[in-house]
Amino acid sequence: MVSQAFEAVLRRMLGPHVEGGPLPFFDIEPWLDSDEPVAALGAAFLVASCGPTHPLFDRASELLGERRGEMPEALGQLYRNGLTLIGDEIGRVVETDGDFAGRLSAVAERLSADGPGSGLDAVATAEVLWSLFFPEAVGIIGHEARREAELRDARTVTITQLRPDPIMDPCRQVLFTSNVLLTVPSSKHPIEDLAYPQAMRDDLLRATGEDQMFWYDHPIQIGVEPAANELLYGLRGLDDAVAFERQRAPSIGPATCVLSVSVTHAGLRRLGRSYVEEELTRSGGLPDLDVFVFTEEATDRLIDEVLGPAAERYLQVDGAEAAASLRAVFGVDGAYGRHYSFLKAISALWQVLVDPAVKGTFKIDLDQVFPQEVLVAEAGASAFELLATPLWGGQGRDAMGRPVELGMVAGALVNERDIGRGLFTPDADYPSRAPAADECVFFSALPRTLSTRAEMMERYDSLERDGLRTCLERVHVTGGTNGILVDALRRYRPFTPSFIGRAEDQAYILSTLSPEGPRLTYAHAAGLMMRHDKEAFAGEAIAAAQVGNTVGDDIRILYFSAYGDVIAGSSHPSSTEARLDRAAIKSLLDPFTGCFMSRIPVTVVLLRFALRSVLTFAAGRNELGREVAENGAQRISDALAFTTDRHAFGAVIDRERRAWHLYYDALDALEQAIGAGEADALTIRRRAQEIVRAAAVGSVTGHGGDGPASPRGEASAELPSD
Repeated sequence: MVSQAFEAVLRRMLGPHVEGGPLPFFDIEPWLDSDEPVAALGAAFLVASCGPTHPLFDRASELLGERRGEMPEALGQLYRNGLTLIGDEIGRVVETDGDFAGRLSAVAERLSADGPGSGLDAVATAEVLWSLFFPEAVGIIGHEARREAELRDARTVTITQLRPDPIMDPCRQVLFTSNVLLTVPSSKHPIEDLAYPQAMRDDLLRATGEDQMFWYDHPIQIGVEPAANELLYGLRGLDDAVAFERQRAPSIGPATCVLSVSVTHAGLRRLGRSYVEEELTRSGGLPDLDVFVFTEEATDRLIDEVLGPAAERYLQVDGAEAAASLRAVFGVDGAYGRHYSFLKAISALWQVLVDPAVKGTFKIDLDQVFPQEVLVAEAGASAFELLATPLWGGQGRDAMGRPVELGMVAGALVNERDIGRGLFTPDADYPSRAPAADECVFFSALPRTLSTRAEMMERYDSLERDGLRTCLERVHVTGGTNGILVDALRRYRPFTPSFIGRAEDQAYILSTLSPEGPRLTYAHAAGLMMRHDKEAFAGEAIAAAQVGNTVGDDIRILYFSAYGDVIAGSSHPSSTEARLDRAAIKSLLDPFTGCFMSRIPVTVVLLRFALRSVLTFAAGRNELGREVAENGAQRISDALAFTTDRHAFGAVIDRERRAWHLYYDALDALEQAIGAGEADALTIRRRAQEIVRAAAVGSVTGHGGDGPASPRGEASAELPSD
């Protein structure tokens, strides 16, 4: 009966049209005969998912079973495996979740042509389907203001203690970080014409012949003109922001900025630092920044010469084993989670071994800048003055009365095209059209807009939330415009799993969830806005990354759903360790972050992928349809293989957590030994400072011995002189 109910839902979605019933999304039959193999396979999978009672089932099954040369084998294999995986998943969830079984039966009845579902319009049909596939979207349309108010209430924290020693001088006390994402040149920029040294051009030529390893939102295409180069744009913006701050407070010095360099192709590893230095040198200098560039080579040196020896000397851990464990998590090449965790964790190493004055780190994205004049005019303070909020590091109780520590801080974004309408203009609008077929299965744009407007646009100008006695905690954060205090970092030890390729910022908070003790969370810094300019200058890079991003959200659903199960303990049912209930996790993270944690992730991803594929061809975007299918077939198959075994998936999370504990334990032990004047610890510190010195891009600043060649602070005396 369960299988029949699910198949009945799909038949009503796909037709054939029954008089008096809700319209199918599109006529699926012609696509079975399409001369586009990708579209034909997608249509066949959708029909076969409807079960043997669908009149086109036999034709669809025959097509899925074909292995002709023109049929993409990886895609066909994904769909064939998917039919089994969906059946297994639906059956398993119904057995363990009575609420889902009831919803499934209700939706099947509601969509029946002879039942109460007849005559539903497009939005009403979507609401019915969302109740099964995507409950996070139910009840938003038509009730937006009420839902926003409810979410703000659920995010309200009652302050019990503001931080007594807040950040006062961000230039001195905050390590600013960002990630540089590099990819091969576009066809518009022939390698032989690029004005780089011959060795760099040779490396570029070799890299273009390699398979791509990692996918990023909009990586910098090496060779792109300076006006469209995110690296230059973002660092100039930060440099200008610091100059603005120094005009308001002339006593402050330059800010420190740590860059990670991640690449899409293995061959680019050899030239990552050279590229950054070449571009920054040509840009004319950054007088108000001390810039440090960390490639995988530099992070390996920190492991081999600093962290590994410290673990061996002070934790009695085998040095080679420690290095191997740390190398799996501490680095910059790979998916987003890897460099995101590094850009947080490096501040703890910096505090212990480079500059004890560092109290926090704040990450920006390089397509964002602080609109300082607008901040002062509309928020009443500059960016760094807003960072000095005593909310950051405060204590409180959440809306349920549970203790929280506001050890992290989050700002927000305003689009460049919107800032003329005011600083507090949300960068997301509610959809104005009826949902498309794939959006009736998954439609993150709707809860994302709700969350953006409720959480990020709060101004602390009401009795309910004044920013002193009460504030908002943030769950929905962006990859840039957020920070963490080093003391909170070292106590809670959060991280993003290294395999996370999208929403690394929101995955980071998942590692902090625990049923015991105060919960680490983000304080919303009202008015701390960065202007998001990517559409103004990085259009080519954004277009080039469209395919990877589209598939990335599918994989995000699989990863976040498996991660939620791991946190809730379902991957280790025999464990006696206290665990959060999965419903409690969802309640905290919904509507947006939690919407990627589905009860039926395999079903949602495969239906969405196939529906989107056919719709792309129906819209005449054949080349995009083929690219998405080619890109997605293998990546989704790999993600399914990784996440389907929750025990194995949980073991990876546990292994990475242990590695991060090793990292922080080694730093804690080093700090104690340095304080005691222990000779080996002082030697390890000198090695760390030498590596940091080597990471400095000294030619782009005018600070001489006080700039990037010698990081500022008590520890700087240990650095070798020029």
